[in-house]
Amino acid sequence: MPSLPTGEDPRLTPVLDEDRVCTGVTTLPGRVFLSYPSADGPGVQVVEALPDGRREPYPDAAWNRVGHRPDGAFVHVNGLRAGPDGRLWIVDSGAPQLGAPQVPGGARLIVVDPGSDRVQRVYQLAAAVRATSYVDDVRFHGGVAYLTDAGAPGLIVLDLDSGQARRVLDGHPSTVGGPMVADGRALRDPDGGEIHINADQLEVSPDGRWLYYQPSSGGMSRIGTRWLDDPSVSAGEVARRVERWCDTPSTGGTAIDAAGTIYLSDVAARRILTLTPDGNVRTLVTDPRLVWVDAMWIDADARLWLPAAQLHLTAGLNGGHSAVAYPIRIYRMSVDAGPPPLDHA
Repeated sequence: MPSLPTGEDPRLTPVLDEDRVCTGVTTLPGRVFLSYPSADGPGVQVVEALPDGRREPYPDAAWNRVGHRPDGAFVHVNGLRAGPDGRLWIVDSGAPQLGAPQVPGGARLIVVDPGSDRVQRVYQLAAAVRATSYVDDVRFHGGVAYLTDAGAPGLIVLDLDSGQARRVLDGHPSTVGGPMVADGRALRDPDGGEIHINADQLEVSPDGRWLYYQPSSGGMSRIGTRWLDDPSVSAGEVARRVERWCDTPSTGGTAIDAAGTIYLSDVAARRILTLTPDGNVRTLVTDPRLVWVDAMWIDADARLWLPAAQLHLTAGLNGGHSAVAYPIRIYRMSVDAGPPPLDHA
């Protein structure tokens, strides 16, 4: 087992404390939104973190009602982010948890207008999911959204104008996850089986040329977006265009800045790595408080937000026993560049 860090880095500033496992944070001017994966029980899944400390269900209580029914409510939110259009985009995995079957009509990409705080559009992903799918995260390239499937390994390409979703790299080795390791030990489900999380993290290069993606167990690949955006390209040709990019470790989340540097959380060693466009890997920060940093976010002020989600200590990934130490803390630190406009403002 590798030694874990002991010294706290002064560049990390704690900004939010949560009494539930929180895996997602995103910002709009003057506003902060969080997502909870229900890893520690059912409840509100998306909130706005208000300046007075309150957590307001978002976009409203009805969308957050418990029951896993996709009739105007979330089944299971796994990701959220402000898009390049300034709207809030929410990924509903469509399954109550990883490994559970899809709820019919549950897999969706839900768009909220922050001006009215109302759902503006719902993209149905049923045409591109499998019974064992768990839609994970989303990134953008012009009129296209790319989503990862951590349950049934593959990627989803969504035409944002027509709403048509199609599946690519279905079962391709680059989307298939191996055993997960965090804090030096293998993750186990409640029955003692090894945890495998398939295609999870993804980022689009600032010039829109490349999509980088990987399973949570690591091994980052890339593919030219031109091969994904054209529906006439055959499945075989898409598969041939995949390039192995970097031998990354088990990862909780990523982000990318305007210079094309990818930030990547190494959950085995409680550190954040940077991966430059020329393939160089460096350690940005190491700190014992960075306990399974999940989906990171770079705001308009070039600050990296890091939710230390402790996801590997939840019952579902810890052999059925929760060892989460509350509160869940979200940290922030300054970095050298802000977000690329292609991703978000």
